Amino acid sequence: MAHVVVLGAGLGGAIMAYELREALRPEDKITVITRDPTYHFVPSNPWVAVGWREKADISIDLAPTMARKGIEFIPVAAERLHPAENRVELVDGRSVAYDFIVIATGPELAFDEIEGLGPEGHTQSICHIDHALKAHEAFERFCKDPGPVVIGAVQGASCFGPAYEFTFIIETALRRAKLRDRVPMTFVTSEPYIGHLGLDGVGDTKGLLESELREKHIKWMTSSRVKKVEDGRMIVEEIAEDGSVRAEREVPFKYSMLLPAFRGIKAVSGIEGLSNPRGFTIIDKHQRNPKYPNVFAVGVCVAIPPLAATPVPVGVPKTGFMIESMVTAAAQNINALVRGKEPDSVATWNAVCLADFGDSGIAFVAQPQIPPRNVNWSASGKWVHLAKVGFEKYFIHKIRKGTSEPFYERLAMQTLGIDKLKDVKHG
Repeated sequence: MAHVVVLGAGLGGAIMAYELREALRPEDKITVITRDPTYHFVPSNPWVAVGWREKADISIDLAPTMARKGIEFIPVAAERLHPAENRVELVDGRSVAYDFIVIATGPELAFDEIEGLGPEGHTQSICHIDHALKAHEAFERFCKDPGPVVIGAVQGASCFGPAYEFTFIIETALRRAKLRDRVPMTFVTSEPYIGHLGLDGVGDTKGLLESELREKHIKWMTSSRVKKVEDGRMIVEEIAEDGSVRAEREVPFKYSMLLPAFRGIKAVSGIEGLSNPRGFTIIDKHQRNPKYPNVFAVGVCVAIPPLAATPVPVGVPKTGFMIESMVTAAAQNINALVRGKEPDSVATWNAVCLADFGDSGIAFVAQPQIPPRNVNWSASGKWVHLAKVGFEKYFIHKIRKGTSEPFYERLAMQTLGIDKLKDVKHG
């Protein structure tokens, strides 16, 4: 019998446990360790922040599903991973031994790297359900006394889609409330150009997103570095191609949401050979750590180098499609190892994204995610908003049901199937 531990139960960790249960032998044991016993559907957080969703709408108690699948569930945070000893130390003093472990913790949010950033400072966040709820409370207060809005992603960020989504969702909410004419809006980003997304663009994301920003009268600042945030104002440096400060601007706001940079969680950071300087887990093409071959990793916690040097540091996003492919490869490779075979599965690392703008949106498909690509497509329209709503309902059902069905792959090949892209674009 083999014992496989999954560390984390977010998008990657939950489906990792389900796929392992389907792939491994009946006698093999699976244990999920997570600090939060409830799964929250993170892509819905922008809707929560404007009051379009309640916490209960996107929350799932994982314990019953895990029990039904025969997966041991420990809702206790990890204190430290000890890979040389094949055990995880928990914050309550217990240790859990393993034969294999999959790190699926997601990131730690590096708000502390910029003075005044984050929910404990002067800006809001949509990275966690609790942050989104706090952002909604702040938005309700803002609507009673509106003023300038600043939304974006800071230096080192690797997740830009939600920043664009929240910009246009806020804009839609303000229009519906008849407040838009009283709210100047600015989008601040570390990207070298609008629509870069950490991917050097996909299809015409640059043109599509610039057009949306112009149409909605939203100003933007690119290659921008947030120096510090104070109550009602932020100091932003615009960086030239050579890395010098081209201009320093004071940007006023009454409401702001800035996505932070990510780093690995403390339990797996600073372990030589396991994590890089930012605390992300180092893996090979089989999702396996080179130094500790019984350690695998999937999702946002994995180390991926940036595409190329940019004036302001920009990370590479780990999208849902990429995470699903990582999960499948890791499950198949662990299954091979417990059966005495060598791992041979490799994740596809493609990207499929639905970015909701409240009443429209932009979709893109990148195969592979990192250019050059075989497929490099993007489109916009009201159908994207409807597809995102359907995606939310399906994925929450998937987590609650405990199925490992690859939703993103089905979305790419059927809803946005490569042979149907033209029909989708014109239909």
